[in-house]
Amino acid sequence: MGIMIAKTAGFCYGVKKAVDTVYKEAKEGEVTTLGEIIHNGIVIEDLKSMGVETIDSIEQFKKGKLIIRSHGVCKKTIEKIKDKKIDYIDCTCYDVKKIHNIVELQSGLGKNIIVIGNKNHPEVIGISGWSSKEVVVIKDESCKNILELKTDKEYVIVVQTTYNLDMLNKIVKKIEERKIKYKLENTICKATIDRQREVVELSKKMDHMLVIGGKKSSNTNKLYELAKKNCKNTYFIENASEIDLNFVKKNVKIGIMAGASTPQAIIKEAMKIMSTEITDEMTFEEMLNQSLENRVKTGDIVTGTIIRIVGEEIYVNVQYKSDGIIPAGEYASDKSIKASECVKVGDDIEVYVLTLNDGDGNVVLSKKRIEEHRAFLELEKVYDEKEIVMGKVVEVIKGGLIAVIRENRIFVPASQISASFTKDLNSFVGKELEFNIIEFNKTKRKVVAGRKEIAQKEMAGKRAEIFAKIDVNTRLKGVVRRIVDYGAFVDIGGIDGLIHISELAWCRVKRVTDIINVNDEVEVVIIDIDKEKGKVALSLKAITENPWNDAENKFKVGNTITGKVVRIVDFGAFVEIEPGVDALLHISQISHNHTDSVASVLKVSQEIEAEVIELDLKIKKISISMKALEENPEEDKEKTTTEEEA
Repeated sequence: MGIMIAKTAGFCYGVKKAVDTVYKEAKEGEVTTLGEIIHNGIVIEDLKSMGVETIDSIEQFKKGKLIIRSHGVCKKTIEKIKDKKIDYIDCTCYDVKKIHNIVELQSGLGKNIIVIGNKNHPEVIGISGWSSKEVVVIKDESCKNILELKTDKEYVIVVQTTYNLDMLNKIVKKIEERKIKYKLENTICKATIDRQREVVELSKKMDHMLVIGGKKSSNTNKLYELAKKNCKNTYFIENASEIDLNFVKKNVKIGIMAGASTPQAIIKEAMKIMSTEITDEMTFEEMLNQSLENRVKTGDIVTGTIIRIVGEEIYVNVQYKSDGIIPAGEYASDKSIKASECVKVGDDIEVYVLTLNDGDGNVVLSKKRIEEHRAFLELEKVYDEKEIVMGKVVEVIKGGLIAVIRENRIFVPASQISASFTKDLNSFVGKELEFNIIEFNKTKRKVVAGRKEIAQKEMAGKRAEIFAKIDVNTRLKGVVRRIVDYGAFVDIGGIDGLIHISELAWCRVKRVTDIINVNDEVEVVIIDIDKEKGKVALSLKAITENPWNDAENKFKVGNTITGKVVRIVDFGAFVEIEPGVDALLHISQISHNHTDSVASVLKVSQEIEAEVIELDLKIKKISISMKALEENPEEDKEKTTTEEEA
C-alpha cells in the first residue's frame, strides 16, 4: 500500500486567514460571522461551541465584532455596516477583492458585466453586488444566458475564483461563436488552478482517491468531479468517520486531496484511521514518511504543527523524517514581534522550507519568507497583468517613499507619487493608495511602484467632470495647495485654479502669504476658463465688493477722509482710505510749512485726516491734502497786516 498526499491539499491562504481570524477574535470577545466562515461543518460546530454566532444579514447583528468571510459581500452590505458603525474585520480574499474592483470600475465605465460561476454561491452574489449595472451570470456552457448576450454591447468577463478552467474555456468559446465583444479577466485563483491540475495528475496514478472537504464547498466538489473522471474509486468524505476502510489494502495506491476549506486536523485524522487497518510489513508511519519525503523539498510551502518552543526558536512537525526549526528572526519581518508571544504548542503554522538539512539533520523553516515569497509572486502577476493594487505609504526616504504592497516594502520614486510635483512627501505617509508596478526584476528581487499614471487618469476624469459643471462667475470653495511668487494654486475639487497675486485683494499685495497660506480653505470666483489648456483663473477679491464702487460720492473732491499711512516714499506717502483704496499724499500737501523729509513728519500705520483734492476714476487715482485742513499762516499774516493798515 502507498499513500500520496497532494501538495496543495488543505486550507488556501484566504480561507486560512479568515478562519484564523475568527478563532483569534473569539478568544478575546464576542464574534459574529456574516455567513458561515467556511464550508466545513466540523469547523462551524467547533466555532459555535466557542460562542461564535453566524448571521445571514446585517439586520440580524446584535453585538460584538463582525467578521466578513473570504467570499466577500456586496457593496451595499459594506455601506450598511459602516452606516450602522459596526466594528468589523474584512477577511475578503485578495483575489475576490480584485474582482470587486474590476466589476466596480468597468461597470462604472459603462461596460456590461458577465460573471462565470454559480449564481447562488455567496462569492458570486457578492461580486454581482459591486456592479452599477445588471449582471449576467453564466454557470456552464449550456447556460441559456449565453444566447441572451447582445452583439451590440461590450462585456467584461470575471470568473468565480474556484471555477474550473476547462469549463471556462468552453464558455468563452461559445461566447466567441456568437461574435460577442468581450474582455476576459481570468480571475480564477492560482491556488485553485494548481489544486485542480494536481488532483487530475494524482488521480491518474492512484487506485483509490480520497477527496476530503465540506459537501457545500464549491472547490471541493470540483476536485471530486475531476478525480472521478480519472479514478473510478474516488470517495468524497467530509470527516474521517466516513472513510470506507474496505479500500485500505496491501499493494493499493491511495491518493489524498483536500479542498480549500479542509483543516489539516481532519486530513491527519483520516490518515490515523486508515493506519489502524495496515498489516503490511511497512508501517503506516513509514509509508507516510516515504510519501512526504518525496514531496517536501527546499523552496516548498508546507503546513506543520508546533511541537516545541525554546526561547524564540520554534520547532515544527512538517510530517517529514526530521522536525523543522524556525530560527529567531525568521518568524516575522518586524523584529519587534516575538514568536513566543504569538504562537503556542499545538498551533498549525504555514512555513517556507529554507533547507532540508542544517548540518544537524534539522529542516530549517521560515514564516516570514512565505509571506514575502507569496506576496512577491503576487506582485509579479500584478506587473504582468498591469493590475492596480492597494498599498500603504509608511515612510519617506531619499528620492521617494516606501509603500507596503502585498506584504512587501516597495520603493515609490517621488516623481511617480502623483500627477504633479509634490514638495511635501510626508503628506502621503499613512495613506492607503492605489499603485501599479512599473518595474519588476525577479532575479534581483527589485520592485518599483508608482501611481502617476493612475493619478493622471483620475485627474483627467475629474477635470472633465468639473469643466462640464463650471462656468465664468461660478462661485465655489477650494483649498490652497501651492503658493508661488505670482499667486496661489487652489484645488477646486480635482483641478487646480490660479489666483493671480493681483486677484487676491483690492489693495496692493506685496506677498501672497500676507493674504492666504497653504491648506487655507477659501471661497473664490471663476473669472476665466481655458478648457483646451485646462486652465482656470480664479479671484479671491471678487468675493468682496469693489471699494471703487460709488467712489464718486465717497471720495468727492472737498470731502474730508480719515486714513492710515501704508507706505512712505521720497515724494510723499500712500494712505489707505478704505480697504483696497490708496490715496497719494504728496510731500507738498503735508503741511503749509516746508517739509524736507516725509519720514520726519509721518510714520507707517499712523492715522491722519485729510481732504480729497483730486479724483480721477478712469485711472483710479486720488490725491489728498493734510494742509488743506490747516490754516495757512501766510494768509493769517496778510489778514493781520491788512487789518492794521486799516
